[in-house]
Order: sequence, then C-alpha cells, then structure tokens
Amino acid sequence: MNRKGILILGATSSIGRSLAQKFARQGFSLHLAARDIFEVERVAKDLTLRDRVPVSWSLFECSNYQTHGEFFLNVINKFEELTGVVVCLGELGDHHQAQTDFQQTLAIINSNYTGVVSILTHAANYLEKQERGFIIGLSSVAGDRGRQSNYIYGSAKGALHLFLQGLRNRLSPFNIQVLTVKPGFVDTKMTFGKPGLFLVASPERVAEAIITALQQQKNIVYIPQFWFWIMLIIRSLPETLFKQLKL
Repeated sequence: MNRKGILILGATSSIGRSLAQKFARQGFSLHLAARDIFEVERVAKDLTLRDRVPVSWSLFECSNYQTHGEFFLNVINKFEELTGVVVCLGELGDHHQAQTDFQQTLAIINSNYTGVVSILTHAANYLEKQERGFIIGLSSVAGDRGRQSNYIYGSAKGALHLFLQGLRNRLSPFNIQVLTVKPGFVDTKMTFGKPGLFLVASPERVAEAIITALQQQKNIVYIPQFWFWIMLIIRSLPETLFKQLKL
C-alpha cells in the first residue's frame, strides 16, 4: 500500500471530492478535512470502501488560525511522507451584504485568502525541508480583474494568486510544484442558482484537468482552457471602457 499521503482541504466541495476520488484511484493514502465533520467522514468511508486505500479525516476550520499548526502536525504523522496539499477552500459569500457589512467582507476574505495563507505557510515550511512534493491551490478567474458584481470575492482570489506565485518562486529550488488553478463557472453548490452563468464545467472535468496539469508540471491552469482567452480579453480592456461595463 502506498503510504505517500495527500491532504485535501475543503474535501466536501464538489471539486475536492472529485480530486479525492482520482488520487485514491492512483493508490495514494488521503487525509480529508472540512468544516462539516459528518460529511467529510461519509466521503472518507466511501472512498475507503470503493478504492481500498487508507483515508483519514478531521475537522478543519479555515478561520481558526491558532489550530492550524497542531492540525498540520497531526496530518503529517499519519503518513510516511506527505506528498501533496490540495486547497479547495473558499466561498462566494453574500456580495450585496458585504458591500455594507464588513463582517461579511471579512468572512469572504478569511475563507478565500487569509485562512488559506495560514495553512499553506505550515505546508510550505514542511515541504521545503522535505525537498519534494506539490501544492495545488484553487483560485478563480474572478481574481483576474475586479468586477462590480463580485469584487470582494475576486480581490481575495486575486491575492491568493499572488501568494501562490510568490510561494512557487520560493519553493521551486526545492523541487516543489505549486499549481494555481483558475476555474471558470463550475457546477457546484456554491454557484447553484446564481444568475448569469454560462459555459459551466462539471467538477469531474475540472478535477481531471487539474490532475493533467499537475502531471505536466504546469504553474497556472485555466479550466476549461478557453477561460485563458476570455480573461485575456477582459484584462486587456482599457479602464475607461471597462468601468462602464455591467459585469
């Protein structure tokens, strides 16, 4: 049995589940973590039965920073080697409320950026000493340019992009891959019922593309790939024109 392990944070999300299935089928041991302890336990037990790999689980509170060090220590003790860390954390939040309620703004920033930075700091320090491994971080195309409809969420994802970029620069000499994933619209609970969605991808398709990008040693991947060209056009629009658009 492969005692190399992968930690998946936000494992009850649609993309997190799909990635867990794919890594399990490759024979990796897994540790799944999420804030819904009952659901993450159910996902872990299902994977254990289906794929016959060791799958452990635990509670993870993204905004409870003081617990992250102990949490990470407990995870690495479960494996002979922690090979990778996958971060599928984040939530859209209520953008309309966040425009007038800073507590909602703070919740969006914490779940999409600050909490991710906290746990990835522990992961980066561990992998740097190990001198091998990978980190996968889910950002978003929303982080490529601030839009009136979701600029708070987008700003957090944009900050995460820069953090992962710097982390990649730091860890590259230690043979550690840092992959930034920028999905477009994905068919998940987070986007269900949201207006204005188009070209929606399935979580399974996104997970497959992430695994391929990891194997190809990519740094950044837009999923589906056509979002690279869409966002290139959006980023290229002059600010004078862009601020007149209702996006």
